[in-house]
Amino acid sequence: MLFIAHCTDKAGHLQVRLDTRPDHLAFLAEKGSALKIGGPTLAEDGETPNGSLLIFEDTDLKSAKAWVAKDPYGAAGLFESVIVQPWKHAIGGGL
Repeated sequence: MLFIAHCTDKAGHLQVRLDTRPDHLAFLAEKGSALKIGGPTLAEDGETPNGSLLIFEDTDLKSAKAWVAKDPYGAAGLFESVIVQPWKHAIGGGL
């Protein structure tokens, strides 16, 4: 089953994101091919990261939420909010 995680950064926490990024990327790499798409959301300037969006496979919602909760960004206190919910691919390139 596919899920999305939409995480919004706390204001003024860009340095936390930058400092934690290597651990975050290593964490995501462990998901392997089950991680379909991932990347930062951007501020209105189109350059400054202000959150994260992930599309990934997992067995159920409980497991998906548990995986997202282990993200080093979250452990570092970067996120203001985290939404994890089931998602259905309907249009666009194959996932």
